[in-house]
Amino acid sequence: MKKVINLIAVLSLIMTIACQNQAKKETQEKKVEVKIERTEEGSKAEITTTKWVEGETIEEIEIIEGTHEEVMKKVEALTTEDDVNKKVVRKTKKQLQFKLNAKSDTNTEGKVLFTEEEGTVTLNAMISGLTEGTHAIHIHEKADCSSPDGKSTGGHWNPTFQPHGAWGSSEGYHRGDIGNFEADNEGNGEVTFATDQWCLGCDDETKNIIGKAIIVHQGADDLTSQPSGAAGSRISCAGIIR
Repeated sequence: MKKVINLIAVLSLIMTIACQNQAKKETQEKKVEVKIERTEEGSKAEITTTKWVEGETIEEIEIIEGTHEEVMKKVEALTTEDDVNKKVVRKTKKQLQFKLNAKSDTNTEGKVLFTEEEGTVTLNAMISGLTEGTHAIHIHEKADCSSPDGKSTGGHWNPTFQPHGAWGSSEGYHRGDIGNFEADNEGNGEVTFATDQWCLGCDDETKNIIGKAIIVHQGADDLTSQPSGAAGSRISCAGIIR
């Protein structure tokens, strides 16, 4: 009888150790990064999943290509919260990248990247074909760049119904009032802007910039003239479409 009891104790100890080791292998933190790029054929998504397991970093990258509808359906399925019962800290990084289209008979071109991470959206834009000097850049109401002058995008995006002004002004400003940037003597300009007052696809319509447009202007925003800062013609346009 003692031998049987001892054997049971040994088996119990082995099972306990095995369970402890298995628990240690559980993912302690998981980060999902989604980068979506519109292409001539449709859309391309790159999903990077990073897991940290007991100090070890495991990274998986999946590329999805197809029509925009097909890609977005697969992205939604792959990034659905599935870790609720696993005590996993999940962080999601979203990215949207697209090209700027020339307007008003100019030769401007460039690309725009929006990145959302931990509640902050960052805009990075690289623009060429500009005249040297100061230019305005704003978010406008509609992701419609169909007109030659870019006016199909409507006015500045202003979901909080404020007067036009410098970003952060106590007298008010539009959520689309990004501001001005400089182009060098070769016609190249760069914009970096970050805020927690935007989001990429959230339910708050005062923050969601999906369905809006980026507009670059020929001139500078004087930050006071209503309703748009007297920034001149619209010379570059891109719809913010997921």
